[in-house]
Amino acid sequence: MAKTTLNRFKNFDAYAKTLDDFRVKTSTGAIVTLASALIIFILLIGEFIDYRSIHLESSLIVDGGRKEKMAIEFDITFPKIPCYILTLDVMDVAGEHQSDISHSVYKVQLSPDGSEIRRERSPNLGNTGPDPKDVPEDYCGDCGGASKPEGGCCNTCEDVRQAYARVGWSFDKPDTIEQCVREGYMEKVKEQADQGCRMHGQLTVNKVAGNFHIAPGRSFQMGNRHVHDVAQYMQHGLDFSHHIKLLSFGQKVPNIHNPLDDQRVTEAEGLYMFQYYVKVVGTKYHYLNRLPVDTNQYSVTQYNRNLMVKDGFGRTVQTNDGLPGVFFNFDISPMLVIQKEERKSFSSFLTGVCAIVGGIFTVASILDGAIWRAERSLKRKMELGKAL
Repeated sequence: MAKTTLNRFKNFDAYAKTLDDFRVKTSTGAIVTLASALIIFILLIGEFIDYRSIHLESSLIVDGGRKEKMAIEFDITFPKIPCYILTLDVMDVAGEHQSDISHSVYKVQLSPDGSEIRRERSPNLGNTGPDPKDVPEDYCGDCGGASKPEGGCCNTCEDVRQAYARVGWSFDKPDTIEQCVREGYMEKVKEQADQGCRMHGQLTVNKVAGNFHIAPGRSFQMGNRHVHDVAQYMQHGLDFSHHIKLLSFGQKVPNIHNPLDDQRVTEAEGLYMFQYYVKVVGTKYHYLNRLPVDTNQYSVTQYNRNLMVKDGFGRTVQTNDGLPGVFFNFDISPMLVIQKEERKSFSSFLTGVCAIVGGIFTVASILDGAIWRAERSLKRKMELGKAL
């Protein structure tokens, strides 16, 4: 009874064996076997590397964090404009304005050959204050007819300049202001005429559509208009050639390429308005071995405008619908990209190994059988004298 059961159980064997007497080993079979073994070895190495590699899987969802703040990191060099001319402002559709930002922005004065001269947070030409030898102890400078500050006095050239900005006056004649003459304002202007400027730092803005721009002159609000005092800088023209070394919206991560990094614009002498329209897409990285990172990636479109046009008489005049400078207009996408690191499971790795080994051996056996039959057929014909 037990023997009969064992014989029945043997019927389930899907791998019936042949006797060794009926097996024929050939040199071509050995070649096919070695070749298949080599191929299996190479593919198994690739499968193991793929198993150990980390892959990024992307998904897209609606961004629910629209009330958050967003950090903008930048590093821009203007090789032909002095630092004292440039002002950085931020404004957005929520109505928030940040004018002449200096608390998180550094200005580096550059010599004509590009080497650094001095690094400051907010370098001004007329901020040294009066020399006690030149003025009495109770000195209180006049503000040139403009509204006085809280202290009631404009003791420095910069105080007068700020007073002019508060009432929307143009600061175009510093050589007629006592404080500026005493502090040598015009001499400093001439001294820095050939210098360049590198501006770098970080901004914190609302995560809504807006813009930040670097333009000449102190900015101020005139009604609902954002105005820059540019009169004193237009006499000799401005060259807004620039090199954007870095511009990122949020934390910089290795897997994100910022399109404006290392962007260069040369030969921009005149009155040019450089506009970069940036579409910002929120991105969140989920890593296997560290905390998630919230950042952004962006695409950009560039549009440049020449503010000098020909009038009806053929004369070159300045238009009134633009401001020379570099403008970054950013818009926030409502979508959020999720980038998640994943690694192949061990079961998937085993499945791949079995597929490689089984597949190669199956193909090799078919190829070996075909070669064996072809050899036998050719040998039979040669014995019969029918081979060509």
